[in-house]
Amino acid sequence: MINSDSRFNQLISALKERNFRLTPQRMELVRLIAASEGHPSANQFYEQIKLKFPTMSHATVYKTLAMLKEMDQVFEINLREDSHYDGNRPEPHPHLICIKCNKIIDGDISLDQKSVKELEQETGYTVLRPQITLYGLCPDCRNER
Repeated sequence: MINSDSRFNQLISALKERNFRLTPQRMELVRLIAASEGHPSANQFYEQIKLKFPTMSHATVYKTLAMLKEMDQVFEINLREDSHYDGNRPEPHPHLICIKCNKIIDGDISLDQKSVKELEQETGYTVLRPQITLYGLCPDCRNER
């Protein structure tokens, strides 16, 4: 995994290239994304930032995440009612999600680009954002049964 300071600088540079206004609240969000482990939700980011900036709106978090997603700097994982974000591994990669506790971990298998290209040729689709999500029970929840 990339150093959080380096990742912070990468994210800030990407936002500056788009002339995105870098308020202290946005800087804090970027700092949290760069240092995040796992796959926090937008609301989890918001709750952390709100402690330091009580007047901050949800919109700031969502707009910043949307911009970073558009620039391929964060990877969004759609999880039922809430999206979670991977800011340290923004390229498409598999995720395993527990259907009981919603824990998300990265899969260490690569997405076969040759298969994606073959699928595009067969279907006529252009794949813009490949994502593989595997649902099951994590070891903790499996052991509870």
